[in-house]
Amino acid sequence: MPRPPCPRKALVLAAFLIGLLGPLAVAEDSANPPKPDPEREHAFELYDQGKMVEAMPLLEELAAANPKDATVAERWGAAVLSYAQTLTDPELRKKARVRSRTILLKAKELGNNSYLVQTLLGMVPEDGTEAKFSDRAEVDQAMQQAEADFARGDYDKAREGYLRALLLDPNMYYAALFTGDVFFKQDKPGFAGEWYARAIQINPNQETAYRYWGDALFKAGQSDAARGKFIDAIVAEPYNRNAWMGVSQWADRNHLKLTYLRLEDKGSVETKDGKIRINVDPSMGKDDPEGIGWMAYNMKRALWQGDEFKKNFPNETKYRRTLREEAECLHSMVLVLSEVGESKKKEGKDFPLDEPLTLLTKIDQAGLIEPFVLINRADNEIAQDYAPYREGNREKIRSYLDRFVVPKTPEKAAP
Repeated sequence: MPRPPCPRKALVLAAFLIGLLGPLAVAEDSANPPKPDPEREHAFELYDQGKMVEAMPLLEELAAANPKDATVAERWGAAVLSYAQTLTDPELRKKARVRSRTILLKAKELGNNSYLVQTLLGMVPEDGTEAKFSDRAEVDQAMQQAEADFARGDYDKAREGYLRALLLDPNMYYAALFTGDVFFKQDKPGFAGEWYARAIQINPNQETAYRYWGDALFKAGQSDAARGKFIDAIVAEPYNRNAWMGVSQWADRNHLKLTYLRLEDKGSVETKDGKIRINVDPSMGKDDPEGIGWMAYNMKRALWQGDEFKKNFPNETKYRRTLREEAECLHSMVLVLSEVGESKKKEGKDFPLDEPLTLLTKIDQAGLIEPFVLINRADNEIAQDYAPYREGNREKIRSYLDRFVVPKTPEKAAP
């Protein structure tokens, strides 16, 4: 049975992500930096140290004095969310979470659309409800108490609580994960990594521990190792936006860009009244490489909407797009383009492919068309095939991301 959403994923980002990647996590205007303000600096210092409860009233005063300061609003909202965790009364905790969401929405209205604001708003429901860590009362109580200690900045006591929860339930993913967070906050990235590895052993298909481990490695100056963990986070959960956060920030810090190939489909295939029809894009000429390639693709899709799906998926009662279909259709496109290209070459004619089709050809030739489909072309139907494919092909998915999506670590990586 899958566990409920983590009550503190958002809180971890508030005290953890900002502390690591400050300028990337907030919406400061570098062209117009704020004037020196001792009160602001003090509040931000407490916040960066993870002392959210102490920082909260100071941030509230700053927000009242500077109602258009999006960064103050962001940090105030995050601090209120951490403060909520220290409250023992469930209703008061719920009200504090609602207040946090209201403040974060204000930050967004002011133009702050940072990773932190997006993530917190996505994880805090409008009514402020929170999920339990465990259905076992003693485990949930240990975790909730440890969370309150963490929010107050009492990291040693928090670690004791997480370890107590882990003793009660050795499969408590978040107990291992948050123990790593404690060591991270205490500037012990090596110990943090050991606990993130423990969390991964408990659940290798959840992205969070990989991403946090990458953060710890990056903080320790191991940029290439961090890159690897950020890639592993995507392998674990490619359809979770948070899984891409680490590698995106890593690329930003190194002044690099991810390569994300998007193919613009030309033409379509539809089934109506039992008849399959290929709709040709009128902009595609018969000798145009794109037109030739997409016609081959759509002809293959038409076969799949006919008998191929029933042959390959006899246990499924209704047609859907699958990984196997899409991979075969794209491979057919590449194959036809290669054959026509060779023929044109013998005739002394040019047959230039545009950049997307050239890259697609390289991906197919590398034997990585299936990971490409799952990462770049998946819809709700194709995504159903991801988990079964990952079971036996984790390294192929990782290889695709490593070779074609995430740029290599520069020789002089960002500190």
